[in-house]
Amino acid sequence: MNHYITITLLIIGLSHAACDNSKHKTFGHVQKFDPALDSIIAEDAEVEIIGEGFEWSEGPLWIEKDSMLLFSDIPVNSIFKWTEAKGTELYLKPSGYTSSVKRGGEVGSNGLLLNDKGQLILCQHGDRRIALMNAPIDKPAPSFVTLAEQYDGKKFDSPNDAVMRSNGDIFFTDPPYGLEKNAEDTNKAAPYQGVYKLAANGKVTLLTDTITRPNGIGLFPGERSIIIASSDSTKAIWYVYDLGINDSLVNGRIFYDATAEAKKESGLPDGLKFDKDGHIFATGPGGVWIFDTNGKVLGKILIGGATSNCALSDDKTLYITADMYLLRVKLR
Repeated sequence: MNHYITITLLIIGLSHAACDNSKHKTFGHVQKFDPALDSIIAEDAEVEIIGEGFEWSEGPLWIEKDSMLLFSDIPVNSIFKWTEAKGTELYLKPSGYTSSVKRGGEVGSNGLLLNDKGQLILCQHGDRRIALMNAPIDKPAPSFVTLAEQYDGKKFDSPNDAVMRSNGDIFFTDPPYGLEKNAEDTNKAAPYQGVYKLAANGKVTLLTDTITRPNGIGLFPGERSIIIASSDSTKAIWYVYDLGINDSLVNGRIFYDATAEAKKESGLPDGLKFDKDGHIFATGPGGVWIFDTNGKVLGKILIGGATSNCALSDDKTLYITADMYLLRVKLR
């Protein structure tokens, strides 16, 4: 999602400096719609600010073996690292745009993944590609290998979010947010916004071009269905498709339509994650929506402003990127 959205938070005494981990500030609250939420998160759970001062935080990735969170700050072309011991540190720069030619727009990395070898895969807005960092996770370097940068001879706009299937296939979205003039940019190659599959053998397949602003993406447990968030303010919808023959998208349907809510609250459907029980934590209008697998809203974590994405750790902690903030909520 474009970061030029003001986040309004009822917080006293915030500064843009890095946060003191011994004195985490809190804000926001949990809103329960269904008793099933009680087994997922407490109504009085604290929403902690564990990092702040970013331009537009996005694409969080929890690295379990290192107990660290990586996340993108798109406008400043950087990835940051957060750990409990040291807080926030610069991890990688540049992260999404490697050319020496100056340009505007959302140039940094966005969604981040780990492959089965423990290597970092990045959705790079500025370089308009899916790339692999050609360096170990614990020794990051701005050296990248292109995994995919075009389909049918047309360069991607700005790969945004991605999910990896257990066999190594990557499903990813390609909205225009990384182009300087978005969909009106003269460098835009394809006349549509696509959702693609990058197979483990390197083949790229266009899955759909019917979603105007494809954004967050995830695979349901069992990997037979896929959910795609639309961050179009006129169609603020989460869509679900089943994966048919050759991974064609079939039986498309609306999982949840939040267009009405998007007119009242800041933010649009964006990044999302599944927990081990199939619950979906989806950033959207007002904060993080918590769904069951059938599209029932169990509750929300109300942030009060534009919220971009989230990540889950094995100890049931939810990390949230929201504009200039990095947040943490303990789950049950």
